[in-house]
Order: sequence, then structure tokens, then C-alpha cells
Amino acid sequence: MNAHLDMDRIPVHVACVMDGNGRWAQKRGLPRTEGHGAGEKALVDTVDGSLDIGIGWLTMFAFSTENWKRPVDEVRYLMRFNSSLLERRRDELHAKGVQIRFAGRRNWRVPRQVMQKMVESEELTRHNRNLVLTMAFNYGGRAELVDAMRAIASEGIPAAKINEHTIKSHLYLPDQPDPDLVIRTSGEYRISNFLLWQAAYSELIFSPVLWPDFRRQHLFEAVAEYQRRERRFGKVKR
Repeated sequence: MNAHLDMDRIPVHVACVMDGNGRWAQKRGLPRTEGHGAGEKALVDTVDGSLDIGIGWLTMFAFSTENWKRPVDEVRYLMRFNSSLLERRRDELHAKGVQIRFAGRRNWRVPRQVMQKMVESEELTRHNRNLVLTMAFNYGGRAELVDAMRAIASEGIPAAKINEHTIKSHLYLPDQPDPDLVIRTSGEYRISNFLLWQAAYSELIFSPVLWPDFRRQHLFEAVAEYQRRERRFGKVKR
């Protein structure tokens, strides 16, 4: 555990864009898919680090609605990898008291086998409370808002009755708190359609570390930076 952290000011919800797998592999002369495989260790260590310091909610950007545009072989690999990842790791996560959830479109292109593994993982871990691990899978922030608007319209809610609470209650996971901290790895400075509604007041930290090299110490460093910042939410400090 990092002794420099204020344990009374740990962010409740941390979200992460796991970026840089392909570049990590290419730097080593390996196929891009090898980078995705290497990223599994980073994911597990980040989960363990979150448990160590008491983060309650962790959301990871696993596969975006835009990722379908990647080469067919890579997309096929990612579908198989995510399915096998759940098989390999869900019992271990369950034993640690981790609740597994998914955010994203479930009725569009996702193979049935992958869907089944997702449902099984959610059912197995639904009563766990040590950490809520949400995998944003087949997820896009704009797609989530479109789906929320469609749901509101289908319920016939009058325009004058629509407010922020109405929209939040129609997001994929309405009970999920907004992220206090969003981390993006690999040195890219954008959020890439991730949690567009929820991240309105999140602290953003951009790490130069490629995702397969990311470990809990990098998470702790990001949390330490978060604790150095003053969060005003539009107000003025007096």
C-alpha cells in the first residue's frame, strides 16, 4: 500500500481507458493481439490495487462501439479473449468479493457465447460488495445517451418533465456513482467517447504508461495526483 495516500480521501469511483496494447506489442515486434493478452496482468493488478486502498467502484473500457472498425482478425480475437478472460478470472474475482458488471449494448453484434459468459459472471458475483468492477464492453458514451433518449421517448415522458435525473435514471447503470477520477494510459490526451455524461466533473489524468505495463503503483500515483487537486464543481473557494 502507498504510504503517501490520504486514506480518508480515496476516490469512490475510478474509471480507466486501457490504451496502448497494440503499441506495446509492436514495440516488441509482436502481433497486436499479444498486447491484449499482456494487458490481462495489468487489469488484475489494478483490481487488486483498488481493493488494497478501498476504491469501491472501478470501470474499465474494454471494447468500444468504435472498435468494430478494427481488422476482423483482431475483433475476433478480442471476442474470444474477453470470453476466456471471464472463464479464467471470475472465480478468483468472486473469491475477492468483486462484483462484476457490464455496461454497453448487449443486443448488437456481441456473440452469444460472450453474452452468456457475461450473464453468468454477473449472476455469480451479484451479492459481492468489496468492489464493483464494471467492464464497459461494446460501449460508447454517445450510444449510451442515444439509448437513454430512446428509452425516455418510448415511455412517453413529456419534454418539460425531462431533467438530469431523468437522463441519469435511463443510463445503462443508473445506480453507478459518477467517476471521481478517469485515467487514460499510453500518453493519449482524449477520453474517446467514454462515460461522456458521467465524467462531466471527473478529474482527468493521462499516464504515459502503455496499458500492459500499468500496475497498482501507477494507480496509486494517479490517486495521489487526484488528492492534490481542488474539486470545486463550478463553485468558488471562499
